[in-house]
Amino acid sequence: MNTIYVCPLARLQQTVTETGARYVVTAINPWSIPETPRGVQPENHFKLVINDITAPHKDLIHPEPNHIESLIGFARHWDRDGPLVVHCLAGISRSSAAAFIIACTLSNDADEHLIAERLRRASKTANPNLLMVRHADKLLSRDGRMIAAIEALTPAIATLEAELFSMPSEFESA
Repeated sequence: MNTIYVCPLARLQQTVTETGARYVVTAINPWSIPETPRGVQPENHFKLVINDITAPHKDLIHPEPNHIESLIGFARHWDRDGPLVVHCLAGISRSSAAAFIIACTLSNDADEHLIAERLRRASKTANPNLLMVRHADKLLSRDGRMIAAIEALTPAIATLEAELFSMPSEFESA
């Protein structure tokens, strides 16, 4: 089993270096896209260019099903021969949603509440973007269970930037 590390943009290169990750997911605003970190091949750096919003807004890019479908495809492409680093600007919303989506993708029949609870134990500040989760729930045929699991979490602690956290990439089936 491999690990997903979630961090803010400010800790991206340090996290990649310290973990030896060769795969990265960037979920970030179009004006904040970082270069591919040293040690990661460009084809192993997935860039999910979206704003952290949960509804359409003029001049911003809201998460759409095609964005999440691409994220799911990248998760399936990850060779799991080492950790994966997922980040957004603050390490709170888009990145925690992406980590949850990746874990659900790689854990076909695992209980969504178990995965969400593990996310919460790993980070008190994780606050997954619900629109991203809603799209993934439909694409993965989870029948509302992913959304319900995130909505059932204790509220996140407010912060401007999260600390690095990690969680397993795969969970056992219920």
